[in-house]
Amino acid sequence: MIFTETKLKGAFIIDLDYREDHRGAFARTFCAKEFEAHGLKPTVAQCNLSFNHKAGTLRGMHYQIPPAAETKLVRCTRGAIYDVIIDMRPDSPTYRQHIGVELTAENRRALYIPEMFAHGYQALTDGAEVVYQVGEFYTPGYERGLRYDDPAFGIEWPMEVTIISEKDAAWALFENVAVGV
Repeated sequence: MIFTETKLKGAFIIDLDYREDHRGAFARTFCAKEFEAHGLKPTVAQCNLSFNHKAGTLRGMHYQIPPAAETKLVRCTRGAIYDVIIDMRPDSPTYRQHIGVELTAENRRALYIPEMFAHGYQALTDGAEVVYQVGEFYTPGYERGLRYDDPAFGIEWPMEVTIISEKDAAWALFENVAVGV
């Protein structure tokens, strides 16, 4: 695997290191030792799959607070998504900053998301499928979220948001959120 740290400390884009021959290709998608060598938490408590019928669908922006804070390793296995993370660590030099990464079935990239990062994505194609490994069990009492269109972050989504859950559309604006509680 090829690890590239983003401008948000601890968040990595992970590209596959292919070994090709006459049969096709092989690449490792996860290795606890390699993750640890890069200072990443290799724990996997759950694996999730998300399928999105229509381009424009948006899911997010979600995170969990301690003691149930989650790491995530996100990969698009069908179609394409625009994946966004926001650093919600109050003592981080990149607090409240975000990045967006296009993950596609063709580029086979993954995004490693540290604890206390809000995460969401928009389907760029019909039938987009996303698989993610999560480092902590889903714990509803510790779940938090941010509005995808909050002016405090200024996220520029590549498409109009056409489908979103009521829950995700109703998250409070950042100015009304107590981070970490």
